[in-house]
Amino acid sequence: MNTPTVAELLAAATPVGLPMRVRFRGVEVRETVLLHGPRGWGEFGPFPEYADEEAAHWLAAGLEAAWGSWPQPVRDRIEVNATVPAVEPGKIAEVLAGFDGCGTVKVKVAEQGQTLHDDLARVAEVRALLGPAAHVRVDANGAWTVDQAREALTRLSAYTLQYAEQPCAKVPDLARLRLQLARDGVDVPIAADESVRRAEDPLRVAREGAADLVVVKVAPLGGVAAALDIVREAGLPAVVSSALDSSVGIAAGVALAAALPELDLACGLGTVGLLAADVAEHPLVPHEGVLQVADARAIVEADALTGLAAHELTGSRRQWWLDRLARCHALTSGVTQP
Repeated sequence: MNTPTVAELLAAATPVGLPMRVRFRGVEVRETVLLHGPRGWGEFGPFPEYADEEAAHWLAAGLEAAWGSWPQPVRDRIEVNATVPAVEPGKIAEVLAGFDGCGTVKVKVAEQGQTLHDDLARVAEVRALLGPAAHVRVDANGAWTVDQAREALTRLSAYTLQYAEQPCAKVPDLARLRLQLARDGVDVPIAADESVRRAEDPLRVAREGAADLVVVKVAPLGGVAAALDIVREAGLPAVVSSALDSSVGIAAGVALAAALPELDLACGLGTVGLLAADVAEHPLVPHEGVLQVADARAIVEADALTGLAAHELTGSRRQWWLDRLARCHALTSGVTQP
């Protein structure tokens, strides 16, 4: 890959702010940077609180998309899940309306300021709306202790969960919880997300028996090729998910999901449905519950930036992103690539 100079990178960058349909992860406007290179479009959208060393992995993924290449696909369609933020039950039907035909739903739980009662009500409403045939997952983003997770998942298991994503923050706690649930006869598989994408050792969860499957995201892991290697080495089933990306970032997730040797579970690549505006004329959202691989790459035309004027960041906020981009450019040589 011919990595651009910092001057070339900054010239190819357009910071944008995309409003959300609903508040998600505390975000009401998703800020990110589009990168236009010789191979197409890339995205650089690490959350503002992330340090430059972590954000450099996100830039490596964006550079791979815009200046590099992706592996060849082995499938032509990707089943995706709907995502329900920590909203009140009365708003869930409206959220699900943005995910056409999705038979799998991931429900956010353990939201700060809420209780297990709120989580139970939210999952119950999803199950009531979609019926017994739907697959329901929960995601706690590492917010529970082992004891809290044990109680919560025991009670939530009444709604037949496909798995629980990152119920606890630390790998030893995930391993302990997984063992306790098995001893209790609670059939809720454990998925590791942050313990993979934000870990110095993303394979630790597999070595220590702390998860039944891994959730992988292209941007935090440094690109499609890097994420593919991690899945292969982990030897566990994988779900490809997004990091609240625009359609440009979702395209990279589709490329990873399309290249996995095995893919038996719906992927979390439908989150463009949570955005009130996107960077593409035809946003990369599921139709009848799937994304077509062939539709994923050429999603932004070279002259389409004029249509982003209403969302393009200006002034000090634009400069903040460009400065961050330049700092991370200096760090990308330290990002391990396969």
